[in-house]
Order: sequence, then C-alpha cells, then structure tokens
Amino acid sequence: AAVPVFTGKANCPYYAKAEHLADCLQATLPNFTVHKITQHPDKWEQWLHDICETNGWEHRESPIIWRELLDRGGKGQLLGGLNDFLEYAQQYYGITSMMLSEEMLDIAEENLQAHLEIVKEDEEIKSLIKPMQIWITSASAPICYQLIPLLANGEVFGMTTEISIHLLDTGQFKEVLCSIVMEAEDMAFPLLRSILEHTEIDDAFIEADVIIVLDDVLLNLEVQSLENYIREVSEICQVYAPLIEKNAKSEVRVISSGKTFANLKATLIMTYGPSIKPENIIAVATSWESAAKAMLARKLHMSTAGVKDVIVWGNITGSNYIDLSHAKLYGYDCAIWGPANFQRPLLNMIYDREWIHSEFLSAQGSLHSRVGRCAGMLPAHAVATVLQYWYHGSPPGEIVSVGVLSEGQFCIPKGIIFSMPVRFHSGNWEVIKELEIDGTAQEVLGRLAHELVQ
Repeated sequence: AAVPVFTGKANCPYYAKAEHLADCLQATLPNFTVHKITQHPDKWEQWLHDICETNGWEHRESPIIWRELLDRGGKGQLLGGLNDFLEYAQQYYGITSMMLSEEMLDIAEENLQAHLEIVKEDEEIKSLIKPMQIWITSASAPICYQLIPLLANGEVFGMTTEISIHLLDTGQFKEVLCSIVMEAEDMAFPLLRSILEHTEIDDAFIEADVIIVLDDVLLNLEVQSLENYIREVSEICQVYAPLIEKNAKSEVRVISSGKTFANLKATLIMTYGPSIKPENIIAVATSWESAAKAMLARKLHMSTAGVKDVIVWGNITGSNYIDLSHAKLYGYDCAIWGPANFQRPLLNMIYDREWIHSEFLSAQGSLHSRVGRCAGMLPAHAVATVLQYWYHGSPPGEIVSVGVLSEGQFCIPKGIIFSMPVRFHSGNWEVIKELEIDGTAQEVLGRLAHELVQ
C-alpha cells in the first residue's frame, strides 16, 4: 500500500498542475488517495533541503512527489517532479493532464491565497493561547534550578496553562543561564512553551504576568555595615521597580523570596513602583513555616503533613516570631482518637516547654540554622506553593503566612510589609483578622514592627 504525497510552493504553477492531476485521479479511481502539503514560498527552500537530507534524496524544484509505503512504516520512495508524475499517471492509469499554462498560473495564485488564509487562521488560534510570562531574577541561584520543574509540570498554574520562563541575571552568569535553559528544554515539559535567558536589564519583565525576585545580598557584618547592605538592596529595587511599571502587565504579581531582606525587597519595589498594585506584591514565608512544622513533627514522632496553622509573624528573613498558639495536629497518635478531621491543639501535646524556647524559638536554635542552610529545594517549594495558592486557593480552613502590606491589622503600623496569617481564594488573598492575639504575642508583634520600621 502506498500513498502519494505532493508538496510544493503555494505559488508554483507546476505544483498547481500536479495537484490538479492528483485530484482527477482521486475522483476517477476509487482506491487512489493523495496527501497534499503546501509550503509558503519563503519557507520552501529550507523545507525541501530538510526533507531531502532526511530521506537521502536529490531534488531541487517544486513540486516534489513521493510515495509513502505504509506497509514499510511510512518509508518514502521518491517519484520526482511534475514530469515524473505526468509519466507515472500516464503509465499506470492512462490519464494525462491537459491543463494550460494560464490555468496553472491562476490555480497557483489561488493556492497561495488559500495557504496564506490557513496560516493566518493558525496564527490567530495560537495567539489566543498565550503562555503566561514568568520572569525570575538572579536566576543563576540554586533555588531557580529547583524551581523550574515545579513551575513547568502544571501543578502551580494548572494542567492546561502554557508558560514561558525568562531567566534574568548579569552577564557574568550567561553560561550558567544557558546551561539551565538547555537542560529545561531537554526535559520537554508539555506546558513549557519556551525558556529564555536574559542579561540585558533594559529588556527585563516584558509582558510579565509573574515576577519572582530571588536577589540576595549575603550578609557579612564583619566586611561592611548593615546600612551598606540595605543600600545595595535599595539600588537593585530602584532599577527593577520602574522596569516592572514600564514593561510588565498591569496585573503583574511580584513575589519576593531569598535568604535576606525578603520584606525589604517587597517594600522597596512597592515604594519605587507606585503604579504596581500593592496587593500584588508579597514576600514568601513558607520556608520558615515548613521547617517549623517538620521540627515539631519530629519532636512529636508524627507526619509533618499533620501539623497545621503555624504562623510566621514579622520580618521573614530577619526578626520573626514563630507562633504556635493556633497550631493544630491532625492524625496524632494519642489516647483520644477521632475522625480524619479531628484535631488537637499542638501546645497541649508538647510538654517540653524548655525545648520550644531553647531549641525551637531562639535565634541561635536549630530552626534558624536549618532555614539558613537551605540550598534551594525548600525555598523553591515555598515559592511554588504560594503561587499555587494564589492562583487556585489555599486549603480551606488552613492558615498561610505571607509578607503583605499592613493596613493596621493586629495593631501593626500601616505601610510596611509584615508577615501575617492569610488565606487565598479566587485569585486574591485576605488577612485572617478574626484570630485572637494574646497580650504576650501582641507585645512581640509591636517589637518586630518597630524593628522593621527602623
């Protein structure tokens, strides 16, 4: 079994004649079917070169006609050009074409117009399926490497949402970015339309839907003062914010992450980019939340997934307060059991209060050192989780800690980015204002807010 395949330039009169004869054969002979591939004139030469190279053929003009041998896995047997096909039709079927040159030219013109219409329709359909544009700054950082598969596998933005990822960093990291791009392309994620590296700052954030700011200024107070590090962060944000305003989409969502100055970066982008919607700028506290839950679960010999509603207050990557007063345990193995949704207050189950204050909450304790040592997997998961919640809602009834612009909730001063309990739904977030805060916690929040303002 063989199917003749016709392909040629859309505006080629010889292709028009071959196509016309093929149509006559198809109409006359019950078992004769053809497959037609029309190519745009500008793309013809390259296409012909590629098909000949793949099949080991020698052919230079339009059209090119071959037989696909279906019983041999679609292997192609070259017939040749127009004259070869005319001879083939005469020899096998006794049919020849009487089409005149003028008719050939008219049909060639019609073919070209029809092909351009089809191409235009395809482009219009493609343009309707615009991928989400995700920009990642300081993309040479290890967290970015871990983050790309999480963004591209469909779980964050949805299994039907295509994305384009843009990696931004300085020229010195160009090779690192290129290797990340190559590896991501090799993984062939179905939803990753494209991944590109950028080292020109003026091109940053074009058409951005989401911007993930990973920039870190790694502190060493023996080398320079805190004020100098803050100045460095400020200079970075002074460059980013106007570019976000100028190039990104009006509804762009900005996520501040990293090991240092997460709250400050968010605040400065808000300050230097006044037209960016303040509710669309957040700082991620989920790394602290996750690490705290894991430490508590180990202490209680239970699954980390069963620890809920640990709250991170304040300056995420600075002076923060891990609040356990609302934390709950699900599926905890104790004397009293209940259904799957049965929960117990965490503080009732931890009798070692000394451990909480010395190991867990102190600035020198293991929680701080654990989060500080995270190379990339945990913070990448934190960013991906918050983005997933932002687009699809957080689990019902659960508390999520996020650095957001304070409007005076919990007596925190207005106008600073402060980590507090929120819930996500319908593409937005809202602070959980109904939580009761005891006097001791309120005092701690006041101190943290004062430090942040300073």
